[in-house]
Parts: sequence; C-alpha cells; structure tokens
Amino acid sequence: MTRCFALFVLLGLAWNSAQAQLASAVESDWAFLESLYLHLHQNPELSFEEVATARRMGDELEAAGFEVTRNYGGHGVVGVMENGPGPVLMIRADMDGLPVREQTGLPYASRAQAPDRDGNPTYVMHACGHDIHMSVFVGTARQLNRRRDDWSGTLIMIAQPAEERSGGAKAMLAQGLFEEFPRPNYNLALHVASDLRAGTVGAVSGYFMANVDSVDLLVQGRGGHGAYPDRSKDPVVLASQIVLALQTIVSREVSPFEPAVVTVGSIHGGTQHNIIPDQVKLQLTLRSYSPEVRNQTISSIRRIARNTALAAGMGEDQLPAVTVLDEYTPAAYNNPQLTERILKVFGDELGADAIVAINAEMVGEDFGRYGAVEPKIPSLMFRLGTVEAGLHQDYINGNASLPSLHSAAFAPDPEPTISTGVRAMTAAALNLLAK
Repeated sequence: MTRCFALFVLLGLAWNSAQAQLASAVESDWAFLESLYLHLHQNPELSFEEVATARRMGDELEAAGFEVTRNYGGHGVVGVMENGPGPVLMIRADMDGLPVREQTGLPYASRAQAPDRDGNPTYVMHACGHDIHMSVFVGTARQLNRRRDDWSGTLIMIAQPAEERSGGAKAMLAQGLFEEFPRPNYNLALHVASDLRAGTVGAVSGYFMANVDSVDLLVQGRGGHGAYPDRSKDPVVLASQIVLALQTIVSREVSPFEPAVVTVGSIHGGTQHNIIPDQVKLQLTLRSYSPEVRNQTISSIRRIARNTALAAGMGEDQLPAVTVLDEYTPAAYNNPQLTERILKVFGDELGADAIVAINAEMVGEDFGRYGAVEPKIPSLMFRLGTVEAGLHQDYINGNASLPSLHSAAFAPDPEPTISTGVRAMTAAALNLLAK
C-alpha cells in the first residue's frame, strides 16, 4: 500500500513538473510571440491575398524545423515534421483578415488598406482573431520542435488562406492535401471567442459550427409606371411575399429539434418612387447542421419562390432564379471521443477553472472540411478566450458589453490569450503523439 502511494505521489510530481515546464517555456517565448503578434495584427491581408502573411508563416515553420511547401491551394502553407513512428496529427490556423476599419484605439491598431473583392479600396483588420490563431500556431510549432524527445509520429501544420470566404480549405483539399502529404489520424484547430475570459478554453462535443450557404434570388417582374400597377407585374410585391413565405421553412417545415436559419440579408430593387422595376434581387444566408436539413431548406426555397411567382401570374419564362453560390461551408463536427480526451488534457494542463462550458453555434468555419473527407477524420476545434479579466467581470456583472467577432472594436488581451492557446495546443499534441 505504501509503495503504491509513493508511486502515485511520484507520478503526480512528475506531471506537475511537466506542466510547470511547459508554462515556463511558453512564458520564456513571450517576447518573440508578442513581436510576431504585433506584426501580424498590423499587417492583415484579405482572403486570397495573403502573400506576405503566408511568406512569414512558411519562414517561421522552416525556422522551427519543418519541411515546408508553399503556395498550396493558393497561398496555403504546409509544414511537415516526421519524428519516428506513430500517429499523424494536423494542426491548422487560418491567415486572412477582413475588410473592416479597426476602431479599438490601440497603439498597434491596423491601418492597412487594400482593394476589396470588387476592387474598391478598404481598410483591413484581423477582426476575427486570425492573428491570434497564427501566433498560437507558430508558438506551438516552436514548442513541439523543442520537445521532439517527448513525442513520436508525424506533425502536419497547415497555414490556410481564405477562411473568411470559405475557399481555402476547399482549395487545399482539391489540390491533394491528404494524398500528397500524410493523411492525419487527428485534426486540431482553435478559434478565439469574443465573450470568454482570456486564459480559458472550451469545446462542444458533436456539431459545433453550422453548414453555411449563400443564396442569390432574382425575382422577375414587368416594370411600368407606379400609377398604373394593373399594367405591370410588380416584383417588389412578389419579393415581399416570398420573404414572408420563406419564414415558414424553419417554423413549419424543419423539425423543431433540428437547428436551421433562413435570413434574407439584402433586398434591392427599383430606382425611383414612381417606377415599378423589372426585377428585385435578394441575398440569403442559410444555416443548418445536418445535410438533410441543408438540402430540405434549399429545396423549400426553390419551391416557394417558384410557386409564389406562379400564383402572381408569372409565366414559366419569368420565374425567380435561385442560385446557390459556390461558397458552401460544411458543418464543423467535433468528434465526441476526441473532445472528451482533449478537454481532460486541457484541465490537467491549465486547471479545471480554465475549462468553460460553451454552446454550439450557427456561424460557419471551413475547418469542418478536413474532417468531412471519407473516411472521416476525428477532428476538434476549441474556443480560446480573449477578454481581459476585469472587462469580462464587468460583462458578467452586467456593467459592460463586449464587441463580437468581426467588430471593428474587437481587441483580444494578447498575452494570456496567446500563452493559454500555445499551452493548450501543445499539450493536446503531446497527448495525441505520446510515445
């Protein structure tokens, strides 16, 4: 009994020592990580334009001992480190910024400008925290390179372009990511949260983020003078009827136990008060988790648009055109077994009070593509808190509001956020690649 107790104590001391070593190593690396973060924050690039960012990510991976392939799937970067027999682990970070003018008031705020997708000048900001993601990514690569004696297997690190426009993961996979490079046994990623305290992490088991579809709907009519509506077919009225009818998809067609969203985010038609236009354009965003609900929603939109137009007396050649854009983002699904395993690792590394309960969300993230390939790969994306502790407490007390992701005012607390992310991701990798 005494010998067993002594062994238990020794194992506990060894584990506590390993935790302390990782925390100390990340702390020692902070000057480098801070410099990297400030550079990335001040030099964001838009989706499909991540030239300098990708160059920096490739350089950092090479410096950390990885064999690097550049310009993969656009500006994607793939780093591979083979370290003996064992599983293959992929860690992914996204690189692109958003067309947002930063209004945080920080001394290191982004002032970058670039042409947007339509060629118009815009300010650019890492309003979704991809600068945090990349800083954690590089910090993790550096830690795992220094700890090669502690793990065995193959590590693949992906710096992905164009997440915000849902093209990067698709392009990298289409080029042959999992054929040209070792196919992962596990996929890991993180995403910042704008409502969690810096120093905390959380994860959802199962569906975490949603299928996302963008739909354009062109409603046809027959224009004319506003004083003679009887001589026209008014597409404004028809579009309004369609908008209202679309609300019944979620409320009356999809099961109450299945999450779904149908939002008409834009409606444009006409040029003047007294002119009935020839057409009205609608833009929709659709959210779901299951493929069945996604397909049902799209089918219902086509049916409602068509039949509402027919009821208004439109001919077959004037029915609404429904276009599902090639920007589909599949749902991100967290493997339950992997999620349970890694949450325990986080608790051991960061302490139980650093693990927070979070809910599934209807936002989209193309990280889900990597796990959705056949046969499916166990994947996990976890949330990383970013909010300064005092501000978060004011928020909890109802005395402050917090800007959301994609807000011009989003401002992570860098040191505890990045340091926690590096410790969490490194600990997860060491667990999955343990000798």
